[in-house]
Amino acid sequence: MDKWSKLADRQTIDKTIEALKANGIEAQFVETGSEAKKKILEILPEGSEVMNMTSVTLDTIGVTKEIVESERFNSVHKKLMSLDMKTQGLEMQKLGAAPEWVVGSVHAVTEDGHTLIASNSGSQLPAYAYGSAHVIWVVGVQKIVKDTEEGIKRIYEYVLPLEDERAKKAYGVGSGVSKLLIINKEKTPNRITLIFVGEKLGF
Repeated sequence: MDKWSKLADRQTIDKTIEALKANGIEAQFVETGSEAKKKILEILPEGSEVMNMTSVTLDTIGVTKEIVESERFNSVHKKLMSLDMKTQGLEMQKLGAAPEWVVGSVHAVTEDGHTLIASNSGSQLPAYAYGSAHVIWVVGVQKIVKDTEEGIKRIYEYVLPLEDERAKKAYGVGSGVSKLLIINKEKTPNRITLIFVGEKLGF
């Protein structure tokens, strides 16, 4: 477990940032979660449509609350909470799949510039893969791994047990890796921004 929660050193961080950029993902580093929050709020245009994905990282640094409660943005999450899944399920799926901006995190980033996101429902994956015009990820540097194989091991050995425990407390049911998205390269310039944080954040 300690292996998966250890902060990467600066040399590894810089190497990973360069690899991400080579794969079309704009990447940068900040020291603290508060700096990451400030950076996100600088990037997001006021009044824009923003979906914050379920994320321990975003909750920890206060971004979730800022997006949903501040009235600075058109919060997709807030709108989803006002709809009825039984009668408006399709509308909810469409809203979540293609918001203008989406903010969240990932579960592993490889040193050669690939990102891995695991999901039980798959609800956040369409926006990340293609649907959203702009994607922002905030990632603690403990999530940097050597390669994709190690990233998958991290998800099953470390992320899943912690997320399963969180889900049981939050929803009364456990979680699972039903779907796994691996982004090797982003073809649309400046679509994805990844902000590394020099702190242990999220799972």
